Amino acid sequence: MAACLLAGQPVSAATEIAADALAGPLGQRLSWVSRQLRLGADPDPTWAFLAREPATAQLSRAMSRAAQTGAPVADVLTRLANDARESTRAMSVAAARSVGVKAVAPLGLCFLPAFVLLGIIPIVAGLATAITFP
Repeated sequence: MAACLLAGQPVSAATEIAADALAGPLGQRLSWVSRQLRLGADPDPTWAFLAREPATAQLSRAMSRAAQTGAPVADVLTRLANDARESTRAMSVAAARSVGVKAVAPLGLCFLPAFVLLGIIPIVAGLATAITFP
């Protein structure tokens, strides 16, 4: 959408192009918004239609705010895209870090019995024989 808006397309056309590119349920919702905007509907309730879904709530608020204030929409969309990329990267890093923590339990369950059988029991048995048989 941001690329279309920077190229000079109106919001309704940019939304329709993005809807065609996305397809699926999100594409259908964006297509509905685009049709409403082309027909001259009020942008606030039209973009509020997308606020029902958590994934598109930020887009809905940003587009409504841009329609009310006249702010450049392409800048808003670029910021939203950057924020989404950053949050996705942060979630990926957190998931990658948690793999090491989750791998400790299975490794401990595998190596602890072997350590006890091969390391501790022979020492305890050796000490027991030395103590009981002088």
